[in-house]
Amino acid sequence: MPRFFLRTAALLLLPGAVAAQPAVAAQSRPELVALADSLRELRRPPDRNGVPQYTPATIARWRARLTQLSARHAAVPAAQWSVPDRVDHAVVGTQLAAFDFELRVSQPWARDPGHWVDLIATIPYAELPATAEQREQLTRRLAAVPATLTEARQRLTRASAALAEMAIFHLDSSDEVNQGEPRRPRPPAGVVGWYRDLLARAQTSDRTLVPAAQAALDAVIGYRDWLIRSKAGMRAPAHVGLDDYAWYVRHVRLVPWSVEQIRLIGERELARARTLLSIERHRNRDLPELVPVTTVEEHERRTREAESWIRTFTAREKLLTIPQDIPPQYETDAFFIDRASWGGHRHFWDEITYRDPLNNHIHASIPGHRFDGTLQRRHPRTIRRTSGDGTRSEGWAFYIEEMYLQAGLLNDRPRTRELFYIAQLKRAARVHAELLMQSGVWTLQQAIDYLNAEVPLMETNLARYDLAIYLRRPAYGMNYTIGKAQMEQLLSDRQRQLGDRFDLGAFHDAFLGAGNIPISLIRWELTGLDDEMRTLGVVR
Repeated sequence: MPRFFLRTAALLLLPGAVAAQPAVAAQSRPELVALADSLRELRRPPDRNGVPQYTPATIARWRARLTQLSARHAAVPAAQWSVPDRVDHAVVGTQLAAFDFELRVSQPWARDPGHWVDLIATIPYAELPATAEQREQLTRRLAAVPATLTEARQRLTRASAALAEMAIFHLDSSDEVNQGEPRRPRPPAGVVGWYRDLLARAQTSDRTLVPAAQAALDAVIGYRDWLIRSKAGMRAPAHVGLDDYAWYVRHVRLVPWSVEQIRLIGERELARARTLLSIERHRNRDLPELVPVTTVEEHERRTREAESWIRTFTAREKLLTIPQDIPPQYETDAFFIDRASWGGHRHFWDEITYRDPLNNHIHASIPGHRFDGTLQRRHPRTIRRTSGDGTRSEGWAFYIEEMYLQAGLLNDRPRTRELFYIAQLKRAARVHAELLMQSGVWTLQQAIDYLNAEVPLMETNLARYDLAIYLRRPAYGMNYTIGKAQMEQLLSDRQRQLGDRFDLGAFHDAFLGAGNIPISLIRWELTGLDDEMRTLGVVR
C-alpha cells in the first residue's frame, strides 16, 4: 500500500475519528467495482468506423440498462456496511445520477453543436512528420471527421441557437486561452484554423496525408456553414433551468444546500473577496506594482521558483504530506505567449501569472489539481481511484489558495496577496453568473459583460472561455466557491471535535486520503456526522 495512504490510515485513528475509518485504506467491495465498471462501459457510445453512434436505439438501450444498474445499486445491502464502504456505495450512486441527468436533461448530442466539435477538435494537433503507426492512426481519425459531422446534423434534434453560436465561434476563432492546445507563438484561428494548419504541414512533410486532411478540413468548414444557416431554426434553450440545476447539485454533487443558499454563499464570498482586496490595496498603496514578465525564460524561472517556495513552505509549516516519489516538478496551466508581437491581448490568467505564478501554480499544480490527481491515481480503493467530483476538485484547489495566504506564504509578497484576492473575487462571481445563465435570465454575453465589470484584470476572451463551460456544463461554475465553503465547514467541524488536538497538516492528509469524492461524503467519513447524509437521503 502506498506510504501516503498508510499514513492517512494512521491519521484517521486520531481521537474523535469514527471507528470505521481505518477501512478507508482497504479495497472497494467487488460488487461495487463491477457495478461501476458496467456503468463506465455503458456510457461509451457504440462506434462505427470511428464515428460515435448517438442513435435512438443507443439512447433507448442506455435508458433500459441504466434502469437495471440503478436497481442493482438500490438492492445492495449497504446499510449494514462500514462507513467507508457506504461512502463507496454513495459514490457509485452519484455516477448513476450523472448519467441519468445526461439522458434526461443535458443530452449534449442533441442540444449542443459544440459537443460534436469537441469530438474532432484535437485531431489536427498531431505532430508531423509521423511514424508509420502514427500516420495510420491519424489517417483513420481524419477519415472519420466527415462522417462524424454528418452524424451531428442528424442527431442535433433539440439544438440551441446560443450553443450553436458558441460552436461557430470556436470553429472560427482562437479564444487566446489555448488550454490543451499545442504551444504556438500565435495559435491558429479556431478549429478550422487548426485543420488548415495540419493540411499545410502535411503538404510540406507528409503528402500521403493531404487527401484525408483536405477532406476533413472541407467537412469542418461545411459543418460551420451548416450551423450558420441553421441556427435561426434552433429553438431549444441553452440553459437547463433551476429545477434541474438543483437536482444535479443534490444528487450528483451531493451538496446539501438549496439553489438559494448557493446564491447567498456566492454573494457573500463575492463581497468578502472585494472587501479583502480593497483593504489589501489600501495597505499596499505606497508599494510599487508588480511588473509582468516579458520572456518565456523569465516566466519559467519564476514558475520554478514559485514551486520550490510552495514545497519548502509546505514542509516547513507541516501543512500536508508531499510524498518523496511524486514528480520533482509540475507543469503550469498558464504558459508564456508574447501576444504583443502579433497584436493579441493578455487574458486574465496571463495578467495574474506573468506578475506572480504562485496563485495559479498552487491551484492547478501543487498541491492543487496535478498533485491531487497524482494521489488519486494511487488510491487503494478502486471506486475512489476511478471516480472524480468537480466540487471536491475545485473546492480543494480554491480552498488552498486562501489557506496558503493565511498560513503566511505571502507575508513577504504584499502585492501578490492582491492577486490572490482578485482570483478569489473572480471565482465567487462565477456563482452569480452561472445561476442567471442557467435560469435563462442572462445570455452568455450578459454574463461576460458582468464578469468584465466585476473582476479586475478580466477581459472578454477568458470570461467567454469560463462562462461557456458553465453554460454547457451546469453546476461547474459553483464548484469553486461552494466546494471551498464545504471544505471550510468540514475543517470547522473537525476542529470542534478535536479541540487542541486538531492538526492542520493531519487534517489535509486525511482529506486528500479520502479521495476525489463529494465533500459531504468525506465529512461523513472523517467526522462521523451524518446530518448532511440524512438531508441528502443517503442515510435514512
